[in-house]
Amino acid sequence: MFFKSAFDAVKRGLSRTAAAVGSGLRSALHGRTLDDAILDDVEARLVAADVGVAAAREMVASLREEFRAGRVERGDDALEHLKRSMKARLAQGDAPSEGIAITQTRPAVVLVVGVNGVGKTTSVAKIAHSIKSSGRTVLLAAADTYRAGAVAQLAIWAERLGVDIVRGADGADPAAVAFDAAQAAIARQVDVLLVDTAGRLHNEGNLMRQLVKIRDVVRKVIPGSPHETLLVLDATSGQNAIAQATAFRAAVDVTGLFVAKMDGTARGGVVVAIHDALGIPVKLIGVGERPEDVQPFDADKFVDAVFADPGATIPT
Repeated sequence: MFFKSAFDAVKRGLSRTAAAVGSGLRSALHGRTLDDAILDDVEARLVAADVGVAAAREMVASLREEFRAGRVERGDDALEHLKRSMKARLAQGDAPSEGIAITQTRPAVVLVVGVNGVGKTTSVAKIAHSIKSSGRTVLLAAADTYRAGAVAQLAIWAERLGVDIVRGADGADPAAVAFDAAQAAIARQVDVLLVDTAGRLHNEGNLMRQLVKIRDVVRKVIPGSPHETLLVLDATSGQNAIAQATAFRAAVDVTGLFVAKMDGTARGGVVVAIHDALGIPVKLIGVGERPEDVQPFDADKFVDAVFADPGATIPT
């Protein structure tokens, strides 16, 4: 559920994308009568925002059809048509997201996966903060044992957030850490076990095998788990994020996406491209550096923020 403070955080975090997409399209369309040249310019702007070539073509093709039929003639009406098209596109096949899975029994297990450099460990901390803020207890498992400093980084976050952590030595077997954490989660009766996993193990094959091992070990301790496997993607990486997601989905059952660093790019339209290419729901987005700057993904609010006039207030 988006409240005003959360909505403001999303708008603030997407200000660069809004400046590039919303302001750019507004300058191209506001107060103008449509023609083919303007529509070509709109398509180019959507591609530049990383919504994907296919999505840009289909959205503009729909708009062009309305224009040629005489149903949309003014630029301002075209802008509203594009907003409706993008919302419909993001809503296809998805139920409204309320964030990560909630189970009837404890603990719910959430694996967090992703390559090095996407902000995965920081994203784990943000998710932990979100879970704790909702009134649930959380235990962190520092299973990214092969990256120098990852365990220490997560331990610092755990202390800041006031949550427990299970950790091993640098270079320890990640699956062993996950096993110990799963047992601890049961013994302590926590609501959510959040497992940070390795982002690189020499080559992609080793990484994926280790993820499968972690999943299987946790499943033996807590049958039916993991209940959620979140893939963290860096919005600033654009189309490379799609290739990463394809590789992870082939190894583990990715149930949702956390698109991080949305505040760091003017090409936030990549969420549309990711949705089109993968059909995996975006569950969470990162819109800033603070622990509270993680929000459940809401397609309508996201599109409103992307198309917003940076100086205007979006109605709640």
